[in-house]
Amino acid sequence: MDDLAGFLRTRRARVDPAVVGIPTDRRRRVEGLRREDVAHLSGVSVDYYVRLEQGRATQPSEQVLDALAGVLGLDETERGHLYRLARQRRRRAKAPGGRVRPELHRVLDLVVDAPALIMDHRLDVLAGNRIARLLYGRPMPGLNTARHIFLEESERGFYADWDTCTLDVVGHLRLAAGKYPDDPRLASLIGELAMGSERFRRLWARADVRARTHGRKAFRHPLVGLLELHQENFALPGESGMELLVLSAAPGSPAEDGLRLLAGLGADSGDAPPTMDARVRE
Repeated sequence: MDDLAGFLRTRRARVDPAVVGIPTDRRRRVEGLRREDVAHLSGVSVDYYVRLEQGRATQPSEQVLDALAGVLGLDETERGHLYRLARQRRRRAKAPGGRVRPELHRVLDLVVDAPALIMDHRLDVLAGNRIARLLYGRPMPGLNTARHIFLEESERGFYADWDTCTLDVVGHLRLAAGKYPDDPRLASLIGELAMGSERFRRLWARADVRARTHGRKAFRHPLVGLLELHQENFALPGESGMELLVLSAAPGSPAEDGLRLLAGLGADSGDAPPTMDARVRE
């Protein structure tokens, strides 16, 4: 699904030669740096770097990876992704399962004033609290936010920052593909998104990676209007690959009033969270 060769090619294409001291002229036919440029600047032979981009090189050393990361201007997230891709031939991580412990369901229910949900590396929502179900207007298990954003045209207006959301989703899935290259369900999801969305195909080809741990998340809810929330991602312990996401509103903000109204509308309609027994069976 993801490979070192492709990542290197896309990263060098975005580097401005002038920034690294290489003069340019009209005869330059490639975008960004040439293979020869990267090899020279990182201190490796041109032949070795060519073999890296062709997937024929042996395991690159940490020193070589550090040099390449510096030449290509990689940020912390991209560096980690580069090192994982380089290690794939030695150790391939097994995709984690998706069972949510009952104790985590109890934690979700303790969050009563903000949407909270548990999501895996494929962006499958595995569980959510009552107000999260009201926000999305559907049961949480069975929702995949990548499909929701890219493939459900009727839901596009739900995301006030749809363009940014698509960048986050593709960047996250790129990271997941680097961590779990042998996950068939992840590969199937990526193929489905590529078949169904031209924007996904374009963004996937860029090979950008993103690790969003917090930030603004805005929704246009059909009943309560614009909700400008703050998202915090908490990685759950162990090798579960799961994250707890909490979407909070600033005190005294219109979004806080909107969430309170949303919770009240749910109570008026008789909404109630499923019993613990039912959730465990899910």
